[in-house]
Amino acid sequence: MDYDLGDDARQLRDRLRRLISEHIPDDFLGACTTDPQDLATTESFCKLLAAEDLLALSWPEEHGGGGGSIWQQTVLREEMWARHEPRGPQYMGINWVGPAIMRYGTPAQKTQHLSAIAAGEVVWCQGFSEPEAGTDLASLRTRAVPEAPDGPGWRITGQKVWTSYAQMASWCVLAACTHPDAPKPKRLTLFLLPMDRPGFTVRPIPSMLGPHHLNEMFLDEVPASPSDVLGEPGDGWRVMREALAFERVGIARYARCESLLDRMRTELGDDWARLPESIRVRWVRALADLRVARLLAYRAVALRDDPTAGAAASAARIVTTTCDQQVAELLLDVLGPAALDSGATAPLHGAIEDHWRYAQPPSHPAPLRCNECSLHVMSWENTGEYRTAARCYRLCPRRGQAPGAGGWATSGAKSRDRRRRPPRGPCRPRRPWRI
Repeated sequence: MDYDLGDDARQLRDRLRRLISEHIPDDFLGACTTDPQDLATTESFCKLLAAEDLLALSWPEEHGGGGGSIWQQTVLREEMWARHEPRGPQYMGINWVGPAIMRYGTPAQKTQHLSAIAAGEVVWCQGFSEPEAGTDLASLRTRAVPEAPDGPGWRITGQKVWTSYAQMASWCVLAACTHPDAPKPKRLTLFLLPMDRPGFTVRPIPSMLGPHHLNEMFLDEVPASPSDVLGEPGDGWRVMREALAFERVGIARYARCESLLDRMRTELGDDWARLPESIRVRWVRALADLRVARLLAYRAVALRDDPTAGAAASAARIVTTTCDQQVAELLLDVLGPAALDSGATAPLHGAIEDHWRYAQPPSHPAPLRCNECSLHVMSWENTGEYRTAARCYRLCPRRGQAPGAGGWATSGAKSRDRRRRPPRGPCRPRRPWRI
C-alpha cells in the first residue's frame, strides 16, 4: 500500500504543531508529574481540541466527532505523542473505549457515553489485570454473581491491579467472570460501571514511572445491571481482544522517540560530529528501526477491519516498545550521568530521564504484558486459534539450569548418546496442537 498520507496530513500536522506550540509548555512531560499544573494543562488542552473538533477527529459527527479519516486520526496521534501526549488520560476513552462502544454498545450506551468522551468531559479506566491474571485475562478471578438465580443483575467482587488513572476516572470498563463453568473464551463479560457506585475502593500503587497514576481497585459486591453490559454476556473475551487492537496502535511511542532524537541532535549541535562512531551507527540504526515501527503501525491501521488486525497491532506494539528501550539506552550513553537529571535545567527539560523510566516496563513479565508474551499472542492470532496464556507461558521446572545438572540432559552413558535439547516450555510446547 501507499504510506504517503498526502497534503491533507501535512496541513493537519502544521495545524496541530501550531496549537501545541501555543498551548503546551516546552518542559511538559505528561499529565502525571510532580507539577499539578501539568494535569490542568492537559484538561484545558483537551477542551481546546474538542472545540476544534480534533479530540475525536475520526469519530462520526453524530457521536460528537470530527468526521475525519482514520489516517487523520493517525496524524493526530503521532503529533500528540511527539509532545508527551498532552491529551493525558483522555487517550484511553478516545482510542479504544469509544470505538468499542460504537461497535458493541447499545443505542442507550452510545447516547450516554460517546458525546461525553468526544467532548473530553469524562476520564475512563480499564479494570482488566489482576494479581494472578495479567497475561492470561481469560483466567481472571473477579466474579459477577447473579443477584438471584434467575435475576437480571449481578454483584461483582474481586480485585484489579495496575489500573491507570483510576484515581481520577469517572467510569471503568470492567471484565468479570459471569460463566465460570463455560470454556475460557466464554466466561467473561464486560461492564461499563461508574466509579462512584457503592463497593469501589481505589488505592495508589507507587511505581518507577514517577508520580502515581497506577492503582489497585477492590470491588465488594458492586451492583451491575444488564444495561451495564458491553456486548453480550459471556462474550467479553472477544470484545476485549478486538477492542484492545485499537489501543495497541493508539500509542504512537515511535513518534516520541523520533522527536527525542531530533531534539537531542539539535541540542548537540557541532558536538554531534565528535560522538564516537559506534554511537552514531546506533543512532542511524535507531532511526531506521523507528521507520519500521511507523510503517507497521500504519499497516495495523490499514488492516483494522481485517481478521488479522490483532496480530498486526501486536507486531507494531512489539517493535515500537523495543525501539523505546533502544532509544532510551542510546540517549543515556550519549549524555552519560547528565541524562538522569530532571527538571528545567536538565537536558531537554528532563525528557530523557522520563523516557528511560517509561520505556522499561514492557521488558518485564510483570506488571505489564511483556514483549515475549506479545510474541506468543501474535502467533496464536495468526493461526486463528485460542490459547490460554497460563498453559503456554509455563516454564519447565528445569529451565535455566546448566546442562548436566538436571537441566538439558542428565549424566550417564545413555544421555551422552542423545542430542541435547532444551526443556519443554513456552519455546517448545509439549503438544502445540493441544495446549
